[in-house]
Amino acid sequence: MVIRTEAFADALKRSDITKLSTLSHKLKGSAGGYGFDSISDAAARLEQATLETEADLSSVSEHVEDLIQLCHKARGD
Repeated sequence: MVIRTEAFADALKRSDITKLSTLSHKLKGSAGGYGFDSISDAAARLEQATLETEADLSSVSEHVEDLIQLCHKARGD
């Protein structure tokens, strides 16, 4: 998950909404498949935020930060 959280942070830094959408979609499925429902749900919220017609970067940023925190918590950081 370390690589994934860094990828999310990098995409956010570059304001790459498309990359954030792709990453969140992939994480939503894989996290759910391994029983990390809270991470899957957070990834789904981020994906939805990125798909809004006028994706608001501050809202997307909040979702990214929430997701990264959940990933760190799951790893025991």
